[in-house]
Amino acid sequence: MHRLFVGIPLPEAIGDALIDTMDGIENARWQSDAQLHLTLRFIGEVDRPLANDVADALSRVVQDAFPLRFEGIGHFARKGRATAVWAGVPRCDPLLTLQRKVEQACRAAGCEPETRRFVPHVTLARLNLASGSIGDFLRAHATLRTPQFEVGRFVLYESHLSRGGSHYEPAVSYPMR
Repeated sequence: MHRLFVGIPLPEAIGDALIDTMDGIENARWQSDAQLHLTLRFIGEVDRPLANDVADALSRVVQDAFPLRFEGIGHFARKGRATAVWAGVPRCDPLLTLQRKVEQACRAAGCEPETRRFVPHVTLARLNLASGSIGDFLRAHATLRTPQFEVGRFVLYESHLSRGGSHYEPAVSYPMR
């Protein structure tokens, strides 16, 4: 089985800018620079034939390159408890178009439809019951704004889970026009 997702890799300078924010929440599991990406579609565990079909379907996605930046900080919560903090993306129509095309390609390959609303972000830290309060972190970085960068490709990643966290391996890179 292969645990897959589709994402946009970040340039080193953008990753460095995000890494610089990663402090101030007790017992947070901060992402490493190798883990930073913007997820377009989580696929999950699939067998090799479906993985190959997804890779093939994604190769037919046609999209022009576009500029992007990260702006602002937010968090996800479950049952009133924060589970992750992230850097957000201001509205970007080309990004939304790319995400829709990736979703359509995944469905065409045989994946179940994604039921969660797309919230473009890059996860900075994962939180659990032992994690401290996020209020000071959110206030300190509320005005986060990275330089703009060019999105010129997206990647099909394979995720390998371990005790030390997830390791993401690029499987196929898809250049854009």
